[in-house]
Amino acid sequence: MIINYDSKNDLLYIRIDKRKNTVINRKISDNVVLDIGKDEMIIGIEIMDASKHVNLDEILPVKYNIPKAS
Repeated sequence: MIINYDSKNDLLYIRIDKRKNTVINRKISDNVVLDIGKDEMIIGIEIMDASKHVNLDEILPVKYNIPKAS
């Protein structure tokens, strides 16, 4: 998963599948657009005016832990 935030345009994009896909954009609200790929799978989520709808402090920067192999 890749998360990008464009602070100039207040746009948050969450890319769920990194593979190259042909997508169809499906607007589900005034501020949210889904990128739909093959077999109706969600490939990405675009949130406009993101700072009004998402607590960006909780997701940016993204932190994750990778367990060490035994």
